Order: sequence, then C-alpha cells, then structure tokens
Amino acid sequence: MNNIVFFWAFVVALGGFLFGFDTAVISGAEQHIQQYWHLTEVQHGFTVSIALIGTVFGALGGSLPSDKLGRRATLLLVALIYLVSAVGTAMSTNWYFFLICRFVGGLGVGASSVTAPVYISEVSPATYRGRMVALFQFNVVFGILISYLSNYFIGGYGGENAWRLMLGIQAIPAALFLVLLRWVPESPRWLLLHRRNEVAAINTLKIINPASYQEDITVIRQSQQAVTGVPAERLFSGKYRTPVMLAVLFAVFNQVSGINAIIYYAPRIFEMSGMGAGSSLLSTVGLGIVNFVFTLTAIRFIDRIGRRQLMLIGTGGLIATLGLVAISFYMHTGGIAVISYLLVYMAFFAFSQGAVIWVFISEIFPNQVRAKGQTLGSFTHWIMAALIAFTFPYLASHIGGGHIFLFFCLMMVLQLLFVWRWMPETKGQTLEEIETTMMVH
Repeated sequence: MNNIVFFWAFVVALGGFLFGFDTAVISGAEQHIQQYWHLTEVQHGFTVSIALIGTVFGALGGSLPSDKLGRRATLLLVALIYLVSAVGTAMSTNWYFFLICRFVGGLGVGASSVTAPVYISEVSPATYRGRMVALFQFNVVFGILISYLSNYFIGGYGGENAWRLMLGIQAIPAALFLVLLRWVPESPRWLLLHRRNEVAAINTLKIINPASYQEDITVIRQSQQAVTGVPAERLFSGKYRTPVMLAVLFAVFNQVSGINAIIYYAPRIFEMSGMGAGSSLLSTVGLGIVNFVFTLTAIRFIDRIGRRQLMLIGTGGLIATLGLVAISFYMHTGGIAVISYLLVYMAFFAFSQGAVIWVFISEIFPNQVRAKGQTLGSFTHWIMAALIAFTFPYLASHIGGGHIFLFFCLMMVLQLLFVWRWMPETKGQTLEEIETTMMVH
C-alpha cells in the first residue's frame, strides 16, 4: 500500500474521529446538562438530538460545497466548524446558545460523512479501497472510544463543570485536523471532471497508481466526456434507482439496529437495567473498546471476503444479541446480562454495518452523482439517527427497554432479508466497473 496515499486517507479520516467524538461525547454529559438547565424530557431529548438535526442538514447540503468548491476545501471548512462548535459548547451559559453550537457541530459531522468517504474512495486503488475507506469508520469508532475514556476520567475529576471540559476538549483534535489538511491534495477525479488544474490531477494519479495511471486518466476522461454538454444529472432519475434504493435502505437499517440509541444513551440504558451510575459510565468504555477492536478486524477482512459476507455474518449476530437484551429487560435479569449482550452486539455491529456502510455507499454511485448519492445516504442515516435520539428518553420512560430492543431485533431480521436478496458485492472492482453494473438502461 502506498504510504503517501495512506497518509492522505488517514488525515481525511480524522474527520471521522471528530465525527465519532462529537457523536458519543454527549453520552457522558447529557444527564449533567439536563440538571444544569432543568430540562423536561422533551427539552432534553431535543438537546441531545440537536446535533443530529444539524447533521441531517449538513449531510443534505454536503454535496454542494463538495462538488462546487472541491473535496479538500469542504474538509477545511468542516475542521473549522468542529473547532468553533467545541469551544462554543464548552463556554455556553445559555441553553439556546448551547443548542446553536451543537447544531453547528452537527453540520460539520454531516458534511464530513459526505465528503470524507467520497474523497478517500476517489484516491484509493481498487484493491485497497475497502480498507482505505474503512479508515473513516475506524476513526469514527476511535473517536467514540476516546470520548468514552475522556468522559470517564473527566467525570471522576472534573467537578461540577466536568461536562464543559468533556465537550470542549474536542477543540484539540479539531485544530490538528485543520493543520494536517494542508498536506492533502485535491481529489484528482474532482479536478479532471471539473477541468481544474489537470497537471495536479495527473501528478496525484501518478502517486496513487504509478503502473497504470494513464489508463485511469483515460477512463475518468471518458466518464467526463459522456456527460459533457448534458444537463446536470438528476440523482432521482430512473437509471440510478438501484444505487438509490441500496443507499437509502442501507442507511435506514444502520440506524434501526439501535446503534445510536446505545452510543448516545449507554449510561442511561445500563442504569435502566439496574447498574449504578459509576459502573454505567465505566461500562461505556467497554463498548468503545469492543467497537474499536472489531472495526480493526473488519478492516482486515473487508477486501478479502467482501462487504456482503461481512453483512451476512454481522446481521445474524445482531438479531441474536438484540433479542437477548430484550429478554433481559422483560425478565429483569440485571445489568450484567445486558452489558454482556451489548458488548457482543457491538462486536457484530462493528464487524458488519459499522465498517461497511460508508465504504458501500461511497462505491455504488457513478462519478457524476457520487457526492449527491453520498449525500442521500448520509441524509437518510442522520435523519433516522435524529429521530431515534429524540424519542429514546420518552420511549424508555413509557414503554421500557424490552419493547425498544425487540423492535431493533425485528428490524435486523428485515436487514438480513435485504442483504441476502438485494445487496451486491463490490470488492475488487474499480469505481467505473461498479458504475456499469449499477446503471439501469
């Protein structure tokens, strides 16, 4: 694997680290925030989900700067947004200002989930693309793990303002991301397709694939010529119905697995099952470690056994573990059983949905609508995440954990059917080869 290309991908994937950190850090602070501003259940659910609402808008608009300004310029903007949000939330004394800062941070997460996977897919050789794009998910789960560890230690020693430090410490990796992007070039595919600085594009392609870069240039230019003089492609035209259907369903199933309910409310879930507050916060660290380890494992296998096989294995495990968690809540078997099943659940999720989603969605759309397709997948993913995060506190209080986890379990049964019946395999194919199989003529 080319070390320079790996460096580019790793730096861009730091957007995933900030994505994961921002997503999970609220789990340690959410109960303190509720007490600080004396929030009702509805206000509290809105406060936790406001970042996800921002993420929906960030994902919805993410393709605009990505296509108009370029992938790199968009990522620089994202890094600045993360930095402003971290400082703002840490200093907030007004609830409305806090909501604005969390919303702005969500905009960054949404734009990052569109642009970073697209960039990495466009600079990665076909044989390594799965694991390279999976670096984004690796950094997401690494960010989640670090936020859980940070919350645990800050919660123990930070005093009454611990929640401020939990949220504000994100400014450090945000600043690092902003600096490191200086050494990342623009996507060569974006440069060629938009007729910008073709010399820089060719030089970048030489680094990516020195043996056959000229063939890559030819294929990209043919793709560009095919749409020259043609009105901008509409994503929701009939010929793209297959990748559109795959992206939407994949994103919906990712969230109805319950993953963001667990990430956002893990301490609350463990307390619902009978664990003490201190043990609940520590248990979230265990979830983060398992998520991290099995994401690493998935990265090793995603280009060997393929995306579809990982999904089949993982979905079976998700069905079993979610079912066991539901039974534990119904039978009141205690917190140890729930945390044990959720640790195994996290392993299966990280090995399948967690590692595959951003890789798969970034691959299945043609060059001319890839950013729009990634936007659709990210938008669907985040609007479902916002819905679940907003409703969870209310549902947990009124219907209990058993019904909630039974619902997640049944959704994974449907996911198994989706993967078995409709999900294609994309490993080892160039983006242009995948395009020919996805197009409906």
